[in-house]
Amino acid sequence: MSQSVVKNSEADAPPPPTPTSGGGLKGHPWLTLLTVAVGVMMVALDGTIVAIANPVIQEKLHAAPSEIQWVTSGYLLALAVFLITAGKIGDRFGHKTTFLVGAVGFAATSAAIGFAGNIQTVIACRVLQGLFGALLQPAALGLLRGAFPAEKLNMAIGIWGGVIGASTAAGPIVGGLLVEHVSWESVFFINIPVGLIALALGLWILKDVRAENAAKSFDLPGIALLSVGMFALVFGIIKAPEWGWGDTRTLLLLGGAVALMVLFALWQGRAKEPLIPLSLFRSVPLSAGVLLMVLMAFAFFGAIFFVTFYLQNVHGMKPVDAGVHLLPMTGMMIVGSPLAGIAIGKLGPRIPIMVGMLLTTGAMVGMSTLDTGSGTGVMSLWFVLMGLGISPVIVGATEVIVGNAPLELSGVAGGLQQAAMQVGGSLGTAVLGALMAAKVGDVLPGNWAKAGLPPVEGPQADGLKQAAQLGITPPAPPGTPQQAVDAMAGAVHQSFVSGMSLAFVVAAVVAFGAALLALLTRRGTTDAGPAVHI
Repeated sequence: MSQSVVKNSEADAPPPPTPTSGGGLKGHPWLTLLTVAVGVMMVALDGTIVAIANPVIQEKLHAAPSEIQWVTSGYLLALAVFLITAGKIGDRFGHKTTFLVGAVGFAATSAAIGFAGNIQTVIACRVLQGLFGALLQPAALGLLRGAFPAEKLNMAIGIWGGVIGASTAAGPIVGGLLVEHVSWESVFFINIPVGLIALALGLWILKDVRAENAAKSFDLPGIALLSVGMFALVFGIIKAPEWGWGDTRTLLLLGGAVALMVLFALWQGRAKEPLIPLSLFRSVPLSAGVLLMVLMAFAFFGAIFFVTFYLQNVHGMKPVDAGVHLLPMTGMMIVGSPLAGIAIGKLGPRIPIMVGMLLTTGAMVGMSTLDTGSGTGVMSLWFVLMGLGISPVIVGATEVIVGNAPLELSGVAGGLQQAAMQVGGSLGTAVLGALMAAKVGDVLPGNWAKAGLPPVEGPQADGLKQAAQLGITPPAPPGTPQQAVDAMAGAVHQSFVSGMSLAFVVAAVVAFGAALLALLTRRGTTDAGPAVHI
């Protein structure tokens, strides 16, 4: 479908219904925003709250390190693989139904994890949780697209982004308090009341949103090719730091992912009702928005991944204290997202996104100067700049992607937005992690010798290097003088900071590239309302 046909067909669509004065609140735009924000809050909170519980889960369930890794990796894989298909399900069966199924399923699998008695059950339920989380996010964007006119959509997405930022910020603090004072199971049980609230609000408030001309069948070959290709890509990225980027297994997975994606694109050109019509990418702003989301997530999530280790292992903070120190960044995201929505409404997305990425670039450069003695004040300065910079990018790129897609593909567009963020974040964490590991391995022997410590060889040297990549100082043998213990910690922390600085410099270069890419974005042109079914 060409853009001109899309514009004409949507120009004839009826406008979204406004809430009647006596007819209650069903379909009310701002209450729709409240409802979807409650549901998506579970997914955002879960992204950071579980990381705090992982060490305790490993201890209580006697899990191997490789098993505890899959508590996170299994969830992320399921989420990334299923997002676009989940968006198609929302387009076909209605975003309200899809959202409610996602909310109930996410809460139910959270309960199942809390009652699990072994690590295998936890991992299986985390995979299911990822699938239900994938249903929630594109459906939420589809419901917002249906409830708000184009001129207010960016503001709604801004507030929605602020809720996600608040939930992400609360994760380490809430998780730390629950794990410390209640139990690791409570980290998952907290999703049950949130899911029930989302269900009750959804049944009361939401109106079903779907386009009259949405596809009536599923492109099963396309779903299979895309799902397996995404699995190979994300799994390859996750395992690359462990296996090595030149390892045969890594190359086979990444090469297979590229081949499957090519086959998927070829099939989409022939399929009667394709999963992702290639005409969608004729929109230069939409394509730029997807790539922008990948680059933003690469720089932001890839670099921020190391900050928690920096705070906890280099500065010796507890998880709750580390979460509090990150509040300047996440707090600015909470405040900045609605403000970004207002600015984008007045100026369009191009200037706010470019300014945001330039601020993010500056923050990355500043964070590359942090050392083992950096105080709270200088850290907070860069965290504030980062939060202010990233807000208009998330809001603007989301509006560009969803707003430039035809209504009948709003769910797929929402899935694209989330998938781009997941892939970018996974790629950034893996690539920057590999660069950091190489840098730490390069400078650690010199820092170790400079501290006057005896050389470490063999398996002990490998263990020291792996621990230093996380800023962890291995325990010293009994009877080691305190001066030697301090020297070991200093060498490890200096090596970690050197690697972290390199990661931030590379992230800054990627962020600057994203700022240039912002020149290709513009406001969504598909501003007609949807056909709504109750």
